[in-house]
Amino acid sequence: MKKNVYTVTQVNSYIKNMFIQDFMLQSIFVRGEVSNCKYHSSGHIYFTLKDQKGTMNCVMFAGNRSGLSFQLKEGQQVLVGGTVDVYERDGKYQLYAKQIILDGAGLLYERFEALKKELEERGMFAREYKQEIPKYVRTIGVVTAPTGAAVRDIINITGRRNPYVQIILYPAIVQGDQAPVSIINGIHALEQKQVDVIIVGRGGGSIEDLWAFNEEIVAQAIFDCRIPIISAVGHETDTTIADFVADLRAPTPSAAAELAVGDIREVNERLAGYHDQLFRSVNRRLERERNRIHTLQMRLRYLSPANQIREKRTYAVKLEDRLQNAMQNMLQEQKYRLAIYMERMKGLSPIDKLNQGFSYVADKQGKNVREVSQVSIGEQLDIRVRDGVIGVAVTDTEKREQYGN
Repeated sequence: MKKNVYTVTQVNSYIKNMFIQDFMLQSIFVRGEVSNCKYHSSGHIYFTLKDQKGTMNCVMFAGNRSGLSFQLKEGQQVLVGGTVDVYERDGKYQLYAKQIILDGAGLLYERFEALKKELEERGMFAREYKQEIPKYVRTIGVVTAPTGAAVRDIINITGRRNPYVQIILYPAIVQGDQAPVSIINGIHALEQKQVDVIIVGRGGGSIEDLWAFNEEIVAQAIFDCRIPIISAVGHETDTTIADFVADLRAPTPSAAAELAVGDIREVNERLAGYHDQLFRSVNRRLERERNRIHTLQMRLRYLSPANQIREKRTYAVKLEDRLQNAMQNMLQEQKYRLAIYMERMKGLSPIDKLNQGFSYVADKQGKNVREVSQVSIGEQLDIRVRDGVIGVAVTDTEKREQYGN
């Protein structure tokens, strides 16, 4: 009897075709617990689904990550939607995931996504409708449960950052069928109180626990409120419709208190800095004004009549000194020149000639007789000698040739 022999590849290909032809396996949801979860650097997610009796390998490719709205973690109960197929090379089948939702919350997530899309299309998430959170608040309204970590955290953080801020608590029901109406009443009550900002929130929990903050009526109340609202629902990874509608979203109630209340220490430090800056500015201004006044005083002192008189007197004294010095210099120069002229004239002086043994002949008018023609016989003449005058009469004249000719 002849046996049919096939290669491994042929068998794996045959099994793959069987999986492909099974319509149920092409679109299936599988419930199980996540284990061996690994996020690959390529963006793919590899994990295993298991229950009490079996396991199944699963992969979600990076291109399908839009079908995952939360962080996949070990131990989560999930519903995985996708296709079961055979990986021919290894001959192993696995679930190729296209959508992953938390088990037990599937319908709620669908409602959540549908309402989120609707409200977004209505513009309730638009940034232009967001109100600014006041930088410095005096009163904070808090809509949350009267007991629990959320309200304690808000009170503690607010008291530490600014003990002067008043907290008005509206003790609301934050879980269950009565929660939406209670939260809305709290928002309206605090709005009437005219508080500066409202914090709406609660501690973390499952999607069912937080569902009151996903109701449309709560979202509408937050959107319509004239007071800025900070949402603080759950933990950092929890997201609700209230977070998208609120003017500001805080990851936790503690963070909401930090966002709403400015740190008084920073304010004091800033004020101290402003004080120092103002003090320095005033001192600089005063110093400039003092210098300006001093300059004006000096100018006024310089331009005053008394100072002008002193200046003119001083200038006149300087001119007088310069004139006296010039006169002295001129007199000294003239004395020097006169001495030179005197020395020169001394050699021409008749008196000096007389002292040397010469005489000086003059007529009665005192005119020097230098030629014979100047006198006549009988004329009286004076002959001046060193020690006196001799009177003579001309008895005779004789003209001769000049000496030296």
